[in-house]
Amino acid sequence: MTLRMSLFVVFTAAISAAVPVPASAQLGDFLRKAEQEAQQRKQQFDDVNITEEEEIALGAEVSARIRERFGVVQDPAVHEYVALVGTVLTEHTTRTGLPWTFIVLDTDGVNAFATPGGYVHITRGALALIRSEAELAGVLGHEISHVVRKHTVNAIQKSKGVDLGTRKTLSSRGEYLDTIATQTYGTLLQNSFDRGDELDADREGVLLVQKAGYVGTGLADFLTRLAERNKNHTDKNGLFASHPETDERIIKTLELAGGKAGVLVEARYRSTIKYPPTDVTQVAVIVEGAAGVTGDKNAKPAPKPAEEPRRRGFGLGTLSRAVTGEKPSQQVAASGGARGVGTDGQAKGGTNPNTVATVITPLALATFKLGIV
Repeated sequence: MTLRMSLFVVFTAAISAAVPVPASAQLGDFLRKAEQEAQQRKQQFDDVNITEEEEIALGAEVSARIRERFGVVQDPAVHEYVALVGTVLTEHTTRTGLPWTFIVLDTDGVNAFATPGGYVHITRGALALIRSEAELAGVLGHEISHVVRKHTVNAIQKSKGVDLGTRKTLSSRGEYLDTIATQTYGTLLQNSFDRGDELDADREGVLLVQKAGYVGTGLADFLTRLAERNKNHTDKNGLFASHPETDERIIKTLELAGGKAGVLVEARYRSTIKYPPTDVTQVAVIVEGAAGVTGDKNAKPAPKPAEEPRRRGFGLGTLSRAVTGEKPSQQVAASGGARGVGTDGQAKGGTNPNTVATVITPLALATFKLGIV
């Protein structure tokens, strides 16, 4: 290149650098950047803004995993009774339109789970420890309140759902929601609601049972018996394992009840629910060696479910299913409580995950209410 040409190139570049970018171009860049940021914010909002339809589908998916894990009691009379108590309570909520479903899990472990969208689960072991309809209402009222107050959905929103890095690898809304379902399943099995949500569910639950006509101390009575059952159990265990300290909750629940009138309905409960309670040291638990849950104190609170490959379209008619039954390699052990493991969370479950059809007619509900009044 000649000296004259080199000087020309340098001179031209200098002129280009000195000429300001037109205001219209600057404005265009600014608007494009603003639009991109707005789209990103909308995407983040859409990610965590779960619709009620998606909430119900999410709850159904997680419920299916819980049923696979623990099995379902195949006794229509027991299911109808629990559903009647639950329906009496849900009539006093602000979410009566949800497809409320009450399921009794087939395990000696004392536990209860509520999944989004109105799916409430209680174990056979919990029913065995309960002594009155008011206590059952207290436990169900607490779980129902988690759903009504959208504690699980709110937790997803607070945590931004799934981290951005994971979202980038998911190809559809269905896969994103399925990932949330897996997280929710683990949260419920480990009883990982935060302190504020637990106390909120206690408060709302007491109000529900009182509106239905039950004495408001039922939950406190149950918690007192549960604390007595677990007094020699060094690790936090089972139902309300990560809730605020039990003594504090009992005191607060009694304060909320305020000595208001209500009924216990003990006779009807005893005549319907006849499961004998199982001592915490005698609850059979799953032992999975080094690959999963063990008798070691450092073991995880619950066995991690093995999942089938996910299918797209979660929540809108093609839900995926996780295979969480007992695997051949798993062993069953008794006296889990003596080793200090989370016995109720790791309790062995039944083998039948099928739901039991329960239809609560207006006449049946009206007749049932007469026993409360």
